[in-house]
Amino acid sequence: MAMTPATQQPPGTPEVSADRARERRRLQTKLKLATQIGEGIDGYIIGGIGMAMTALTADLHLSTLMEGLVGASPLIGIFIGGPLFGRLADRFGRRPVFLADMLIFLVGSVLQFFVTDGLQLFLIRLLMGVAIGGEYAIGAPLLSEYAPKQGRGRLLASLEISWYVGYALATVVGALFADVDGGWRWSLASSAVIAVVCVSLRGGIPESARWLLSKGRREEAEALIERYGIEIDVDAELDERSATGQDGFWALFSKDHLRSTVFASVFWAALVLPYFAIGTFWTQVFDALDMGDNAVAALLVYSFTAVAGVTAGCLVVDRIGRRRLLIPPFWITAVCLALVAVWPHSTPVIVGGFLFFIFLNAASSALTAVYPLEVFPTSLRATGVGFATAMSRVGAAVGTFLLPMGLDRFGVEFVLLVGAGVLALGGLVSQFLAPETTDLDLAQAARAARGPANG
Repeated sequence: MAMTPATQQPPGTPEVSADRARERRRLQTKLKLATQIGEGIDGYIIGGIGMAMTALTADLHLSTLMEGLVGASPLIGIFIGGPLFGRLADRFGRRPVFLADMLIFLVGSVLQFFVTDGLQLFLIRLLMGVAIGGEYAIGAPLLSEYAPKQGRGRLLASLEISWYVGYALATVVGALFADVDGGWRWSLASSAVIAVVCVSLRGGIPESARWLLSKGRREEAEALIERYGIEIDVDAELDERSATGQDGFWALFSKDHLRSTVFASVFWAALVLPYFAIGTFWTQVFDALDMGDNAVAALLVYSFTAVAGVTAGCLVVDRIGRRRLLIPPFWITAVCLALVAVWPHSTPVIVGGFLFFIFLNAASSALTAVYPLEVFPTSLRATGVGFATAMSRVGAAVGTFLLPMGLDRFGVEFVLLVGAGVLALGGLVSQFLAPETTDLDLAQAARAARGPANG
């Protein structure tokens, strides 16, 4: 098979080769920053609501129902935006969608400042959730399609570091505005600053060569491969295009891709449901555990422990393999939440259980930027990632919406046991369906995902 390596030099003088290398590095740096900042703003938007929720609930006189809807609104929006933008990106190309969704972030960020009731805030954050879904469906897939197979996991997992850094930064900004009258407006609207920076970076980024190959536009793809020295197994991509044939949304449920669709959707949902639900209503959870006086400090610890965890996951994802980073942490974190549920008044158990849960959950979450991109072929990658994103956020939205009512009606022990059960389900599904895709070309990884799970 014809592999076009990143180190292959084009014909010509050394000066031409040096210019080509500089152009490649410039593109890779720009694309990486544009994608990482996009992931960061996703975390920032979702994380910012945790610190702002108490103040905006009082200012806008939210009912428990509306409080749950506002908290869950971005997650509901992702359910729409992931499949929609994913399908658009697979049909019309990665490049135009990559820019359009960031403009939605910018507009939504500014509008949050001017809301006067809960319904307005719900609708605006719903729209921003649509953009977040679009970001998941296009940002990481585009980066993956320019990434070499060696170290691809670490590069893609670094996007999750950006997400958690954005989440933690939103928590810090929210804390700074916590004592300011109407400060929640400023903290929520501050994401506009990040959006402006990201929009400026996304201009001039070329189309994905892999996407061009998936559309049969080989000459255009090979021109980009030659210009930037992209590492792509061209024959494998073309073979994969012939083998999969069918594209479009319903192809995700065909016999060739159903396994990948189920795996990517379930493992992702099981990872994020407990994290989002507990993180969004952290103050209420700590109150229920009789530790309300420490809730703000604990939320900061929660956020920065997650950053440490996802960083660790990023560092080991290419060393220990995908399956080892995913399956054991599922079972361990399920036990952690169950222990807190059994001993809800033991401070050491609460602190230790939550720290282990946060760290290992975040470490495995590095794979949400890796696995979904590797188990689908190029012709379905953005659609598949978009759908998996949507399914993950359905679970997260349901958990976020139901958690405050669950605390009121059934108590914290029940809520934590449900979270443990969700994590255990994720571990079980991953045990049987997760392939090992470390160090495979994207086309080869998609082929492996259709066969029996390795190891």
